[in-house]
Amino acid sequence: MSSVLSPGPSGQDNRKGSIVLSDSPAFSGFAVNDLEAARGFYSDTLGLRVSTVPEMGGLLRLHLGSGAEVLVYAKPDHVPATFTVLNFPVPDVEKAVDQLTERGVPFQSYEDPPTDEKGIMRAGGPLIAWFTDPAGNVFSVIQQD
Repeated sequence: MSSVLSPGPSGQDNRKGSIVLSDSPAFSGFAVNDLEAARGFYSDTLGLRVSTVPEMGGLLRLHLGSGAEVLVYAKPDHVPATFTVLNFPVPDVEKAVDQLTERGVPFQSYEDPPTDEKGIMRAGGPLIAWFTDPAGNVFSVIQQD
C-alpha cells in the first residue's frame, strides 16, 4: 500500500524525515590566520584558481578542478585542523609529491600510518601524502586510478 504525500498549506513537504538539504549547492570552508599568505600559497604554489569574495568581507574562494568551491576565511585565533581539510585526487602521487616538493612544499612524516622518506603512505589503500598550508591546515594528494 502506498500513499501520496503532498506539500502542506505553506508549500512545505510535511513528510517526517524529509531531507530539506538534498538539492542545496553546499560548499565547504575552513579558517586560516592570514588570508594574504594563504592566497599566495594556494595560487602561486599550488596553482589553484583563487578569487576574493568582496561581499563577504574579502574572504577567499578556491575554485577546484571538480567545479566545487571552498570558502577560506580569516580567524585571528585560528587553530589548525588535526585532520585533512582538503584532498586533491591525482593520477600519480609520486609525480605530484616531486612537483610540489620542487615548489617548496614540505610533506609530513607520520609513524601511523607510516610514510616513506618522501612523505608518501604506502601501507595499504591508495597512495597518499599530506602537507600543510601556511596556517597549518592539513591537505593531501591522493592517488586516483
